[in-house]
Amino acid sequence: MTTDLTGQLVVITGAGRGIGLATAARFVDAGARVVIGDLDDDVAAKAALQVSRGRAGVAEGHVVDVADRASYAAFLDFARTLGPIDVLVNNAGIMPLSLLEQHADESIDKTLDVNVRGVITGTKLVVPDMIARRRGHVINVASAVGRMGYAGAAVYSASKFAVVGFTEAMYAELAPYGVHASVVLPTVVATELSAGVGNAPGMKPCTPEQVADTILAVARKPRLESWVPGYAQGVGTAVNLLPRSARDWLGRVTKGDQILLDVDAAARAEYERRASR
Repeated sequence: MTTDLTGQLVVITGAGRGIGLATAARFVDAGARVVIGDLDDDVAAKAALQVSRGRAGVAEGHVVDVADRASYAAFLDFARTLGPIDVLVNNAGIMPLSLLEQHADESIDKTLDVNVRGVITGTKLVVPDMIARRRGHVINVASAVGRMGYAGAAVYSASKFAVVGFTEAMYAELAPYGVHASVVLPTVVATELSAGVGNAPGMKPCTPEQVADTILAVARKPRLESWVPGYAQGVGTAVNLLPRSARDWLGRVTKGDQILLDVDAAARAEYERRASR
């Protein structure tokens, strides 16, 4: 059964730019009302104005720090002034890249707080109302490295593995109440977050709009796990079925094991600076 999104209230974190902004635009075009959350209140307001395209009341912007429970709770309380929340898209995330031995403790804490605790906090805050109404959908944006770990991104990969496992568990917990949980796993996306990062062998960077299209499709027809692009799931599954020695050989031959090690530090400098704030 396909869900009609017309009039539904959709809340999206990290929606001031990139995947979140593209997703907000897709939901607005589908007739939903959207609440855009971003760490920068001015960015959130501008994003809401952009996706509204002159249509009053279809998008609102509000500040949120997903790593701060009180901030996330206040953000959702603001959203509830517009009505019950039908869909929560936990999209906010950061990707500092570093060898673990060189990764600052503060950056590790921030990555886990934003990428893992933020997802758990947001989900915990919205599901009681969804369970009571026996309807609702939580969509978590993870990453292909949530299924395949890469050197140079150990902490980021750990955080996305956690999101995948958490979503699978929530899928099982919420299903008896008619509430859905889904996880979306993009490969490299052409956004600031992936600045300076090369492509996986045989894969082109996907666009924020492609990820947004998948999130919208999942909201309309819920399923547990979706990759972007879709064929990447088959590739990832096949690689994970190989013996470890074969996977290592394949990584060396294709240089796929270097994609998060051999990055352009200069191209990433601005993103890394902003992510560290």
